[in-house]
Amino acid sequence: MAGILRGAAAAALFLGLWQALVIFGDLPAFILPGPGRVALALWNNAGLIAWHAGFTAVEVIAGLVIGAALGAATALLLAVSPAARYLIRPALVATQALPVFALAPILTLWLGYGIWSKVLMAVLIIYFPVASAFFDGLVRTPAGWLDLGHTMGASRGRLLWRIRVPAAIPALASGLRLAAVYAPIGAVIGEWVGAAGGLGYLMLLANGRVKIDLMFAALIVLAVLTLLLHRAVGWACDRLVARID
Repeated sequence: MAGILRGAAAAALFLGLWQALVIFGDLPAFILPGPGRVALALWNNAGLIAWHAGFTAVEVIAGLVIGAALGAATALLLAVSPAARYLIRPALVATQALPVFALAPILTLWLGYGIWSKVLMAVLIIYFPVASAFFDGLVRTPAGWLDLGHTMGASRGRLLWRIRVPAAIPALASGLRLAAVYAPIGAVIGEWVGAAGGLGYLMLLANGRVKIDLMFAALIVLAVLTLLLHRAVGWACDRLVARID
């Protein structure tokens, strides 16, 4: 209940500052529409926005699931294989020197304007945080736990799955929470480059037609979608960590 009240207070403060900026800054609606105009645009275009939001949600969730799975699998491979650490880890770090956003036009060229170019953008943007966080957790297993496992004659497989992976779950949870915030960014960037639907596509369309209130309405829905996804992933991570503990 306290969290809901804090959220409501923060939202009210944000809306008040927004309205004050519009009034005292004497800003025209085509530069910054007021909260009332945006709310009216959201109400009048609810069906349209909902359709595009569903499109973006599918891209984001698919990218999150695939990216998290690939990131976790890569972290496990790096943890158990010195050869993989020697060959793959430097390449994994080097890929971060290339802005992922710069790949969006290439992915659209290769995969078209459909859903998969956006899913792959989301995968690319969350893959490294998940892999990096989980790998750090795997290599930082408390030495005492490993010594106890060796003393009891545990095999490498049992050490990995019974000791190292459970100890690294909080680190994986941190990576997944970051991924829940980053995934919508990748999907929307892909939609901006080229798409047939989605909130990013709708924002560009509204901007081109000078429907700035609709653009802001789509942006707010995107923010709400991101917050809900982050909350859902955080809840699932809390349950997972609680089971391990």
